[in-house]
Amino acid sequence: MAQLNGVMMQYFHWYIPPDGNLWNEFKEKAQELADAGVTSVWLPPAYKGTGGGYDVGYGVYDMYDLGEFDQKGSVRTKYGTKDEYIAAIKAAKAAGIRVYADVVLNHKLGADEAEEVEATPYNPDNRHEPIGEMQTIKVWTHFTFPGRQGKYSDMEWHWWHFDAVDYNVYNEGENAVYLFKDKHFDDNVDLEKGAFDYLMGCDLDMESPEVREELNRWGEWFVETTDIDGFRFDAVKHVRANFFPEWLVHCRQKAGRNLFAVGEYWSYEVEALHHFISLTGGDVLLFDAPLHYNFSAASKQGNDYDMRQIFDNTLVQQQPALAVTLVENHDSQPLQSLESVVESWFKPLAYALILLRSEGYPCIFYADYYGAHYKDKGPDGNEYEIWLDSHQWIIDKFLHARQTYAYGDQYDYFDHANTIGWTRLGNEEYPGGMAVVLSNGGEGTKWMEVGQPNSTYIDITEHISEPITTNDEGWADFRCSAGSVSVWVPKS
Repeated sequence: MAQLNGVMMQYFHWYIPPDGNLWNEFKEKAQELADAGVTSVWLPPAYKGTGGGYDVGYGVYDMYDLGEFDQKGSVRTKYGTKDEYIAAIKAAKAAGIRVYADVVLNHKLGADEAEEVEATPYNPDNRHEPIGEMQTIKVWTHFTFPGRQGKYSDMEWHWWHFDAVDYNVYNEGENAVYLFKDKHFDDNVDLEKGAFDYLMGCDLDMESPEVREELNRWGEWFVETTDIDGFRFDAVKHVRANFFPEWLVHCRQKAGRNLFAVGEYWSYEVEALHHFISLTGGDVLLFDAPLHYNFSAASKQGNDYDMRQIFDNTLVQQQPALAVTLVENHDSQPLQSLESVVESWFKPLAYALILLRSEGYPCIFYADYYGAHYKDKGPDGNEYEIWLDSHQWIIDKFLHARQTYAYGDQYDYFDHANTIGWTRLGNEEYPGGMAVVLSNGGEGTKWMEVGQPNSTYIDITEHISEPITTNDEGWADFRCSAGSVSVWVPKS
């Protein structure tokens, strides 16, 4: 968690305008975010993708091109240039914010030349089921990076650095994953689709010493060049799990400091997350995808959802020290690949549940903080216009409460299907405590202890204007409005 009551922010969403301005925007906002209570920021992939200045960053082309070379139709990336990226990181660190870089170590896209190779086609939905004989195919696997011309690394990538692709020039219409001759799908990956080693593009062969050496070299170069504080690993369920601790150890030793790491293992099955944690020795925290799905379900079911179960089968419930809690992200937002929306009315409740409790390392989402507006096609082929509300006002209230009152023992009052609450009793340095009560149904009250006798508390969300006074033992009936959350803190 880096520090007591730390808060991470995902500083982008999928539909950020491709104007090359995000690094500069973040640089300008860094101090403001630090003042609000954000202690770390996860920035999107900073290197050139196959879509050039339009690529969100997950279509990895050249990891050494941080917006420095004329490749894929632009010098800058979607977010800006290399110099702007480094300047933004410096500004953030000067403001006291740690910076985590988004790193995709699973695949490459946008090769410069095609090569012939022998491969066997497999069923995309079952990686144990061949759907044809081994055959000669033509694949886009030769990466020469002509714009960079060997600067930083002279390695060219060929088919033998990968184990599979899903596109064959000789049979463009076939729906298959082609496994190259003498290669195999990795073990220690998610078991979805038989073995979910293959995700997209040219899948890196983590068994190849050359690949591992080049990724180590790149990691060294990247940390030294950018001075980042840690990593957010993309798509970890598709990569041999024990690769990550090996790579991290290498980068940490070369950097001479501890580098934080969180992985995106997007699965509703908490057991799959536990398995990854056991394979990586707890060295990589994970985003709590099951918690996000609980929030999504609760937001859609309204008062039919039993709020006593909101943390059931989540990572933060079972391994809180390794859980990065979140409400929404760029994959789950409307019209994206893993769309599982948390409805706007529920977001204040969800943010209270991650920001005001003692467990987990909470991550707030750019589009929830600033709002968002965009258009895109849905799975049905129709275009939709999306408006996402800004919850900055209430998130800032929660961040202030987290910094000022969210300390000491935590008492839970999860004893009603619609109205739940908890208190924090405070400590010597941060006395006074706090009471949080929320309801997904009608108005709610909760008889709770804050440990401060005969003290007056006010609701910093301003949903309820009348103050509440505790009794001689430090208990009171704390209230909230229907479908809402109230945060009660000592009246100053």
